[in-house]
Amino acid sequence: MQGVERGDRELLDAEALVGHLVPAGSMFAFLAGHRRNLFPDGEFEDLFPSGEGRPSIPASVMASILVLQTLHDLSDRETAEAARCDLRWKVATGMALDDKGFDPSTLVYWRKRLATSGRPHRINDAVRTVVEETGILRGRRKRAVDSTILADAVATQDTITQLISAIRRVDRQVPGAAGQIAKVCTGHDYSRPDKPRIDWDDPAARDALVSALVNDANALVAALADTELEGDAEFALALLALVAGQDAEPAEGSDGTDGRWRIARKVAPDRVVSTVDPDARHTRKSPENRRDGYRAHVAAEPETGIVTDEKVTTAAGTENSDPAVAEEFLDAEDGKRAWYGDSAYGTGDLRGGIDDAGHEAVIKPKPLRAPVEGGFTVDDFTVDDFTVDDFTVDDFTVDEQAGTVTCPNDITRPISRTRVATFGALCRACSLRAQCTTSKTGRKIVLHPRDDLLRQARRDWADKPELRESYRTFRPNVERVISQIASRGGRRLKLRYLGTGKNNAWLKRRTAALNLRNLIGRGLTHTAGAWTLAT
Repeated sequence: MQGVERGDRELLDAEALVGHLVPAGSMFAFLAGHRRNLFPDGEFEDLFPSGEGRPSIPASVMASILVLQTLHDLSDRETAEAARCDLRWKVATGMALDDKGFDPSTLVYWRKRLATSGRPHRINDAVRTVVEETGILRGRRKRAVDSTILADAVATQDTITQLISAIRRVDRQVPGAAGQIAKVCTGHDYSRPDKPRIDWDDPAARDALVSALVNDANALVAALADTELEGDAEFALALLALVAGQDAEPAEGSDGTDGRWRIARKVAPDRVVSTVDPDARHTRKSPENRRDGYRAHVAAEPETGIVTDEKVTTAAGTENSDPAVAEEFLDAEDGKRAWYGDSAYGTGDLRGGIDDAGHEAVIKPKPLRAPVEGGFTVDDFTVDDFTVDDFTVDDFTVDEQAGTVTCPNDITRPISRTRVATFGALCRACSLRAQCTTSKTGRKIVLHPRDDLLRQARRDWADKPELRESYRTFRPNVERVISQIASRGGRRLKLRYLGTGKNNAWLKRRTAALNLRNLIGRGLTHTAGAWTLAT
């Protein structure tokens, strides 16, 4: 049943005895005075439908603990220890000085109840209600978007480790799999989690091991193919098939039918990097910066630093790209906004979504790249970073009304139904070919459906210095928000949970805690039943 806070204080109430030691204006002092207003019991009643049994920890206390845990980036064990031993935590949560606290598993219990409820992010929702009531965002029509990569909670596994781990997972989760493994899997003793003992410096020994493991995986998938599975069992078998296929290819001179395999000489798209956390992915924030983990996307009001939306996604896939998630943030906003983003957000699809919704895009255009260095681009002028170069009006010109593209040599071609303009054989005798293309079949121009917006964005960037100045003023502010989310005390955070869902819930608690801290710094208080700011 649901527990509630007592109206009277205990003899050794921490706030009464040592509350004066907690700095005023801190998160601890704020929760000590306002946790019940922020997280009222009525908002958590649905988590405890039964009126029987031992009372739970009061919702206002546990919600405060979850906020503090996420803000300070503590493990469950560290959080339980802080609640038991740290006077600030006892003051913030209304505990008595001699309160022994709770077992770390209690935190798992509460997160699971929240995750399976109809409102899994109600802690974040509570802080958003506070933000709305204070009016801090009233009249502020700017939103800045950015993302960062957060390291996953597991070690990246090599191909051999993944194959062994995936077969062992099938053994644990698929009914009847143990008998099939004993029958068809002969390449390794899968009762052991460690790697086989071979001469790892011998290429032939490594190739033989890879072949044996891949053949075992394929044989096991085939043996269980007709078994009706669901839930974890179905997922375990599908994961085994994926792991066996993503990193292996037939050995040289083989088509795979002879059972000879090798580790693929390429990286599979959307590659699973660990069977422990199948949602984690390889990704690159830049060509030089490769990481494994998840992508955290954020939208924030740049002048106040208040986070208005957030989402954790896998770090691969077009549906999880920066502009794709930014479109989701766009759809969630009411009223017209000016959206600030770097060139990663400068796609035609996102610009189209912003334009269709009547918003303004203050987004740095993507740089144009010519097929030939220093040659012609698809546009009719060039812009270099924040400085505007002289226009070169001899590049390609698009006439959407006429449905044509004209090249620098004044040759005009129609735009096809798939928005391609093909110059083909006309390039053979062209005197400008060396500046235009290296293709034997001539130049081909592929236009985005919102090419008009992309071209207009480049023109505006060149013609409107106030646009570039606005970008320089407000867009970088979101980087500070990203830094607060992704680091603490100068240390880059590492995720503690497995799977997109749990890590997304963590991000929402994290942004809620940061927003709350932001508001506390502005004098947040609760008076006469309303949330107000002193500044």
